[in-house]
Parts: sequence; structure tokens; C-alpha cells
Amino acid sequence: MRRYGPVTAVDGISFEVAAGQVVGFLGPNGAGKTTTLRILAGCLRPTSGKVAVAGQDAAADAVDSRALIGYLPENNPLYEDMEVCEYLRWCAGARGLSAADTSRAIARAVERCGLAEVAGRAIGELSKGYRQRVGLAAAIVHDPPVLLLDEPTAGLDPNQAVEIRRLIVELGREKAVLFSSHILPEVKAACSRALVIHKGKIAAEVPQEELERLEDVFRSLTA
Repeated sequence: MRRYGPVTAVDGISFEVAAGQVVGFLGPNGAGKTTTLRILAGCLRPTSGKVAVAGQDAAADAVDSRALIGYLPENNPLYEDMEVCEYLRWCAGARGLSAADTSRAIARAVERCGLAEVAGRAIGELSKGYRQRVGLAAAIVHDPPVLLLDEPTAGLDPNQAVEIRRLIVELGREKAVLFSSHILPEVKAACSRALVIHKGKIAAEVPQEELERLEDVFRSLTA
């Protein structure tokens, strides 16, 4: 549970995401999606309850659990004056990677996120789509087993959104991926299953074989 004064933003939700799964976290604005992801990422402490990341207690073992997570916030904060590889090097250093591991990690992240042609450019010069790729590269540079992605395709044009979604599906083959969205077709295209959150509670869990009925489930909750 997470409360902000008298307001309960997240209320007693419980779910698991396993390695090899991409789980969509779907809900209207104000449903509790971002608050939940911030708690999982260790940016917020829950008012009550526990969070476990790969067996680590996210509160009691905060440093160890955060090392297992790659987090892309909705606002994707980036240092725009830095070049792409310079920024990724800074992120790797913040994650405690050695110099030798950093070079390999940056090369891997740049390749996976399709950043080779802009690797030496300042982030502030990049399009929205490339900035999202840089944010994803920063989230995976330390090769975490868990990825938390908050509205990763927000503000992208259709082609850019398709590319980011393709990358998420690829990453989901080996990692546990939870990504929030309010775009139903995106969730149906990319996810192993969907969790629908409404007014801070998990209102429905839709398995992959039933994702076609996601519109009906969502419409019934928000009508």
C-alpha cells in the first residue's frame, strides 16, 4: 500500500513477473501505475507491505535489489549536454561496473538499442525516438534481470513506437519486464499477459490467450 496523506494511491496489490515474461500494466491516468513502478524501483517506500525483487527485499536490501533493476521513468530524465556513449559510461559507473566491463556493456547496449549512428552525438540533438532508446540503453547497461518501463512509447510516432515495442519484446525473452501503458493495442502486441489497475487495485489479470478481450475488460472498469 502507498498513501499520500488521506489519498490511497496503491491499495494492497499483489502480483509476480517471471523471467521471460513481458507483462503489461494497464490503467487510466491516476490508477496507480507510476506509483507502483516507483515503489518497485526503490524510488518510493510503500506505506505498508513488502516488495521482493529476485528474492531480495526491496526495503531491507535496497542497494542489492536496485542493482537487479533497470528503470525507465515516464519522463526519461537525460543529461542533454552529454554525448550518448558518455552518458552510458556515466550510468555504468554509477552502477559500479569496472572500466573493462563498462566498455563491453556500452557496446552491447548501443547495439541492442540501435544507437550506433548517434553514439557520438549530444543527447539534446536527438529525436524523441532516439532519446527513448538512450533511456532504454541506460536501463539495460548493467544487464539487470528485471526491467520496469513507464509508458516507454509515450510521445513517439507510430514507426518509433513499433521499434521500441520490438526491442521490449526482444528483451522480454530473457528478462522479467513490466511496462505500463494506456494503449491497449500495444499491450496486446507485446505482452505475455496484462494486469489492469483501477483506483489503486488490481482489477483484472488477463492471460495472453485472452488479450483480445482486453478492450471489453478495460471498458467495463472505466465506464
